[in-house]
Amino acid sequence: MTRTLITGAAGMLGRDLQLALQGRDVTALGRADLDITDPDAVDAAVAGHDVVINSAAYTKVDDAETHESEAAAVNATGPRLLAEAAVRHGAKLVTISTDYVFDGNGTAPYAEDAPTDPLNAYGRTKAAGEEAVRRIAPDSSYIVRTAWIYGAYGPNFAATMLRLAASHDTVKVVTDQVGQPTWTSDLAARIVELVDADAPAGIYHGTNSGQGSWYDFTKAIFTENGLDPERVLPTDSASFVRPAPRPAYSVLGHDGWSRAGLAPMRDWREALHAATAAGIFAA
Repeated sequence: MTRTLITGAAGMLGRDLQLALQGRDVTALGRADLDITDPDAVDAAVAGHDVVINSAAYTKVDDAETHESEAAAVNATGPRLLAEAAVRHGAKLVTISTDYVFDGNGTAPYAEDAPTDPLNAYGRTKAAGEEAVRRIAPDSSYIVRTAWIYGAYGPNFAATMLRLAASHDTVKVVTDQVGQPTWTSDLAARIVELVDADAPAGIYHGTNSGQGSWYDFTKAIFTENGLDPERVLPTDSASFVRPAPRPAYSVLGHDGWSRAGLAPMRDWREALHAATAAGIFAA
């Protein structure tokens, strides 16, 4: 039986990965169980596993602007150490990356092989992690870029909007950042499919299909949860200046799936409907 190691297992995606792999031989290690920046600890953790899924990450995008070395330790050094250990022990590696490796100036979905050009420190550290994995394990690794994730097991934009809806008559949300809201349950299932299919190594874009702005996403969240979508008001990014610049266009292309014989992930609105029906936003 295939033995799978999940790092970052206590996070939003990590917990959905555990559900997607239920009934299989899985070792689930959270940050308290494994420091992926410790070479000896990483080697010991990877030993005896056939697949390693790295969902550990430093995700505090704004804090990374002033703590880039800390972000790099988790987002770049960690994947490098995992790739080295996976190669030593003959394991496949899946590492999760981000749309933030792109500059967001595109006007058409970014292809898997599009040049990276991150806008901020977080994106730089994730791009460095990608580069290390490609260099060390080109034939036995999957880099899965995702974006705009939400789920049942962690803080996320959708949950925040619903919390604000409970205390505010209206919420203002930007219309000038466009991307692909992605349910972590869908992403976890797709990662498992990718490995099970023995798909070719390389980069895959793990986002739900379609596109929308944060404004579109919020209106859909309100509608799905029986709230009046007219309470969502449009604004622009100039009204929400933050330390780290955000990509304006974060739509990722999905050609990699068809090359691997897999269909793209379902449309984000369909996924949101299913997530709401599954009760992930229930108080």
